[in-house]
This record gives sequence, C-alpha cells and structure tokens, in this order.
Amino acid sequence: MITSPATAARPWDEIPAGAADLRLVVSDMDGTLLTPDGELPAGFWELMGTLQERGIAFVPASGRQLATLQAMFGPDPASGREGVPSYIAENGTLVLHQGEVVETTPVGEGTTAEVIELVRALNADGAGLGLVRCGVEAAYVEGEDEYFLAEARTYYHRLTSVPDLTAVEGPTLKLAVFDAVDAEATAPAFDRFTASEQVVVSGRHWIDVMSPTVDKGRGVRALQAALDVTPAQTAVFGDYLNDTGLYATADWSFAMADAHPGITELARYIAPGNDERGVPRVLEHLLGLGR
Repeated sequence: MITSPATAARPWDEIPAGAADLRLVVSDMDGTLLTPDGELPAGFWELMGTLQERGIAFVPASGRQLATLQAMFGPDPASGREGVPSYIAENGTLVLHQGEVVETTPVGEGTTAEVIELVRALNADGAGLGLVRCGVEAAYVEGEDEYFLAEARTYYHRLTSVPDLTAVEGPTLKLAVFDAVDAEATAPAFDRFTASEQVVVSGRHWIDVMSPTVDKGRGVRALQAALDVTPAQTAVFGDYLNDTGLYATADWSFAMADAHPGITELARYIAPGNDERGVPRVLEHLLGLGR
C-alpha cells in the first residue's frame, strides 16, 4: 500500500516530460477536472482520443450521480465519439465498468431515517439545510426550495421530489446534506453517525454520510483489479476531502493548486488549478504530447 509522501508535494513541471507509463487516470470533477463554470476544459475530448489510442483508461471519480456522469462522458452518436466505459460515482459507493456494476455499498438500514429526522429537526431550528437521498437508479429530495433544487440538479441528473423521503424504497448509497453557508461548520451536528457510518465534507456546501468501508480509493482498487493495472501505472487528481482515498492507490498523485490542505499533504505533486486546465496540462506533460 502506498503511504503519504515523506516530503512536501513537488510542482508538477519538475517531472520529466513523457515520464509516465500510464494505464489508468482517475480524476475528481468539481474543483479538479471541470472549469469553475462546471464545464469540461478546452481540448478534453482531443486528449481523451489520445488516451484511448494508447490504451489508457480515463475514469471520472465524483460525488455526482452515475446518470449525471454518463450524461457528461457518454458516447456521442452525432460525432462518433466513444464514451467513457468506467465510473466511480457517489464518492465510490457505486462503481461501473464496461456497463456492469462492479459494486455498490449502501449505508446501514437505520441510518437513512435517522439522518432525515436530524435534518428536519435542524431545519425546524432554522438551519435551512437540504438533503438528497441517493439511490442506485435515482436521487430523491423533499420540498420545493428552488435554490437547493438548482444546486442538487447540478450533481444529480435523475432527481425526483417526493413528499416524504422516508417512504422511498430501495438501498441508500449516500445521504448528501446541503448547507448554503458552510458545510464544515455544520458537519459536527452529524458526528453522531460516525460510530456506524462515514461523515465526509465533500465540498464547501456538501456533507456526505456513507458506509464507513467506502471511498473513491476503494473504487480505484476495484478498477485496477478489473483492468490488471498497478499503482505505478495509475494517476489520480483531486482537490477536496472526499478525494482522500485516491491518494493511497497511485504513484502519480496530484493535488490541485487550490486544494484543501488535507489533500495537499497526501499528494506527491501539485497540479495547476482547474481554472488553468490543470488536469489536461499535467496529462499532456506526463505523456510527452508537447501541447
């Protein structure tokens, strides 16, 4: 198992051009690959073509829903573009490879009702939180708050508003709590679940409650096994605390320039920010593309 770097992360451009023999690239989305406007960076699909030609798998690893990722990275019949065959969705609670679900990891059966009850109680005291119950096929919310719904739709392509979240049937992969002000300040209210589940601040406005055995790194290891790929052939990119598990899976590990300090401490290298095409620039350099 790879351990944290013994020294501070180095600048990405200290790596010799063309130095990496990659077979797997795994990237977080928001704050990492996507631009600040939430779009794929310029030249992404051209780079994807090169990766596919060289037999290098690109895998999105995100807190976003599988359907949302597939809408962004799926095949495009109009252009003949090939889509991405593998995904790590819902922060690793759902892993898909070649159209087949590799694994799902739901939260405990009692946790869902308890989190719903807590969010309702906090809102009764004026907290103003939103909650997404994430299932395998769709995600569910209560209420009609337009600001929260607009934020949730960014990450959940299949989103349904229901009168009662406790009445939704099927396993819950993740419970995503939205705080419009500061998720890190609200997170301690969910500490009661850490005895049986995992509570992760996954962004400035989101707190995720998940199984304690799951993270994005578990998804990477499942795909490494499926693809017969080693950590020495793997590159990972991230920026926030829900990306922590990625850094124990790859020799080529990158934190974005404005990453959370907890991520910077784990990475071997610092990449340019997502506002500077950080992920494509580093990959082009590692592969010696000279762009």
